[in-house]
Amino acid sequence: MTTTTTTTQPVDNGVEIEAILGAREAMTGMPAAAAFQWRARTTWVDGTHSRTTIGDFFGVGGEQSHRQDHVLEGDHPELFASQDNGPAPVETALAALGACLTAGVATVATNRGIQLRSVTAHVEADMDLQGIMGIDPTVRNGFSGVRVRFDIDADATREELAAVVAQSQKRSAVHDVISNPTSVQVVLS
Repeated sequence: MTTTTTTTQPVDNGVEIEAILGAREAMTGMPAAAAFQWRARTTWVDGTHSRTTIGDFFGVGGEQSHRQDHVLEGDHPELFASQDNGPAPVETALAALGACLTAGVATVATNRGIQLRSVTAHVEADMDLQGIMGIDPTVRNGFSGVRVRFDIDADATREELAAVVAQSQKRSAVHDVISNPTSVQVVLS
């Protein structure tokens, strides 16, 4: 649903846009500060259940940490003879895409002076399990297609919101990770 209303009041979408623009300017002058390394540590619990802890990362030239560790449970549905202790890993990937795009919508809208009232990203993906089950080696293991549909209620026209969504997609790290080939090295230590 899109509502068209013109407003001259300050926009408050909860995004510290001045801080973000300041960081962008600083990183433009010091490209090394923009080099980040994101980390996650996943530990097997039992069966197909795993627990991922996210706490530290490297960025702005040094080691950083979140205010607290974040823990994500991962498992598979009971349909796969699992305990369903958390979302399937592919569902976590969809959640990451939705979260990244939604954060981008809030940021871009704030930068463009658009007041948001609500934003919902509906993310879905198609997968043929014949690949990961080893039934058909010609079937891809991953998604064959991903779709994201936004419902946004804001003080903006449909065209303005479409431009906000397009800019969010253009700058989304997770969209890039999912839609472009990335070198992944898996080793045993």
